[in-house]
Amino acid sequence: MLNGEKRIPRPLRWAMIGGGRLSQVGYKHRSGALRDNTAYQLIASAFDIDAARGRDFGVNLGIPAERCYDNYQQLLAEEAKREDGIEVVTIATPNGTHFDITKAALNAGIHVICEKPLFFTSAEAQEIKALAAEKGLIVGVTYGFSGHPLLMQMRAMIAKGEIGDVRMVELQYTHGFNASDSVDKFSDAQKWRVDPKIAGPSFVLGDISTHTWYISQLVLPDLNIKSLLCDRQSFIPSRAPLEDNAMVLMHYENGAVGRMWASAINAGSMDSQRIRVIGSRASLEWSDANPGELKFEVQGQPNQTLYHGMPYLDESALADERLGALHTEGLAESWANIYLKFAIAINAMQNGDSKTLETLIYPDINAGAEGVRWIENCVRSADNGACWVNYE
Repeated sequence: MLNGEKRIPRPLRWAMIGGGRLSQVGYKHRSGALRDNTAYQLIASAFDIDAARGRDFGVNLGIPAERCYDNYQQLLAEEAKREDGIEVVTIATPNGTHFDITKAALNAGIHVICEKPLFFTSAEAQEIKALAAEKGLIVGVTYGFSGHPLLMQMRAMIAKGEIGDVRMVELQYTHGFNASDSVDKFSDAQKWRVDPKIAGPSFVLGDISTHTWYISQLVLPDLNIKSLLCDRQSFIPSRAPLEDNAMVLMHYENGAVGRMWASAINAGSMDSQRIRVIGSRASLEWSDANPGELKFEVQGQPNQTLYHGMPYLDESALADERLGALHTEGLAESWANIYLKFAIAINAMQNGDSKTLETLIYPDINAGAEGVRWIENCVRSADNGACWVNYE
């Protein structure tokens, strides 16, 4: 169980690029990183394209004014001159900026934690993977829902064969907050998400489905896609060619089948995301609407609900527990868990601890690259008439 005690010798010197006052995700990053004040210390920033607003925001968070920089180039250059310069930076900017900023940070010798989707293309992901390996640096991706402890329980039960052979995988991440075009007109945070020059080749496939896709990889690490079919729609015409709704069918190499529904126009929905894995003898289902509960349904037996924090859970699930049974854990704890694992990975890299790096489970550069690969294959299928394509 986690209780806030230090897991690394000292807090990492940390900065943020983006994630300022008007950001939808900035506070999630800060609440996750700083939930255990033994892992990170926020000492520098380039929060905003409006430098004055970013500096004002940074000072209000307690960052020294002289370390609230106008842009990421200035931040990297000035921090490199300091003996107490930053060691790791979070990139919480629009998608189209991720590659250039990540590359610049790695070349400056700085570890990176980046928003998803990581980049536009698999070629970019492979270039960054090679650069990070060359520099001996960590690149983590903030799949922020993946730190819920019961996902590790799900992984353990599937690995132990408790549901039998995996036959079907159902994935869903939907909401209704973009059911009309009004948010596109008035929300700066939404405008760029439907602009291909900034968002990349997709809207909901990149913005939300990658979260659930990574969760499926987390709980099913040995299940690989053989082929898929993606059908995507722009129900709000002004969003074309980017989709606000997508359906994906999948064939896996072991013979299992799957489907993903990603949508921002599921009007009235507050369900967010769900994963159900159906085996030959039982099924498991988890939803972030009730993240402290895992449904375990064995054919011919009464259905069970497993609860977080209980001693009957696998040790991998209990290791990420923070509040204990009966006390509700939520998204902030999930973000805190993945940020703590980023810190452990960075510390291990700094100290040549290959054993920890080989065994630590967290969303790394490979997970980010797989998210980009997922988007590319879905877009390729959809743009070729919603046809089956081999997963490349």
